[in-house]
Amino acid sequence: MGAHAQQNGPGGPPAGARRALVTGATGFIGARLAVALAEAGWTVRCLVRDRSRAGELERQGFEVQEGDVLRPETLDGAGRDVEVAYYLIHAMGRGARGDFAAREHAGAEAFARMARRDGIGRVVYLGGLGEPHSRHLRSRHETARVLAEHGPPLTYFRAGMVVGGGSESYRALRYLVERLPAMIAPAWLKVPTQPIAIDDVLAYLTQAPELSESAGREIEIGGPSVLAYGEMLDRMAEALGRRPRPKLPVPFLSPRLSSLWIGLVTPIDAGVARPLIEGLSTETTVTDHSGAALFDVAPLAFEEALRRAVATDGSTRPKPPFPAGSPV
Repeated sequence: MGAHAQQNGPGGPPAGARRALVTGATGFIGARLAVALAEAGWTVRCLVRDRSRAGELERQGFEVQEGDVLRPETLDGAGRDVEVAYYLIHAMGRGARGDFAAREHAGAEAFARMARRDGIGRVVYLGGLGEPHSRHLRSRHETARVLAEHGPPLTYFRAGMVVGGGSESYRALRYLVERLPAMIAPAWLKVPTQPIAIDDVLAYLTQAPELSESAGREIEIGGPSVLAYGEMLDRMAEALGRRPRPKLPVPFLSPRLSSLWIGLVTPIDAGVARPLIEGLSTETTVTDHSGAALFDVAPLAFEEALRRAVATDGSTRPKPPFPAGSPV
């Protein structure tokens, strides 16, 4: 059993262990954060909407509580004896039909009120970089505002694309490179973004409770490289041992049509692709480095983040490097 299973298992947590609450714990970031916190010595309670999907969390020995932020009565006890709570819930994507912004607002307010009522010392939220021009970015920024207004002191991290095996953004990169011999190239392929490795995101998130200076502030985080999505596609091709794909300029393809196209040529749902594309249509780079400077994190290069993602993604089998003159 890993460290997280031991410290949260039948023997109980170690004496004096601090407790963290992780929402979205069955998701890509939440599941990894639960492990990282446990390895740092925390007792971890996972809040999940559907306990039947949390079997792996239970096998690992985590506390699991079923609750839904859109049903505030189900949150009773979630914050008991909790020092820090991580809010990793987003209504967009699969199943997010209708007014997802109103649902995000209601869910964030219910969670914040529970956190304040139960005496949680800090809430940590992960949102997006960039000016909130799209409705998805506006909703994430509004979620942070609601959490800060109604809950305990908030640490509001803002990140661009998170790179790790299994993340939606990584899967989109991989599928586009693997499935298409050539690509259409909308204007958003040239917009600057600042991707960050999942390992670095976890380092920032786990260090936040230890830094009192991070409470009540917004913290922009990113990797060391500013790249356009087109460049990231080329580097993904190299990581997979393939030639970069030719790109055919299509300057007027909207984010909506782009997401439908991605939904057509990859297994990624168009409803999930759209917030990814809308994020890429806006410059998502770090403009204020002061918050990140508080942390002991040396961000990984994009190439190393990709290498680690490919190595941990069982569905990806990199090809050997292509010989000179090979067509693919």
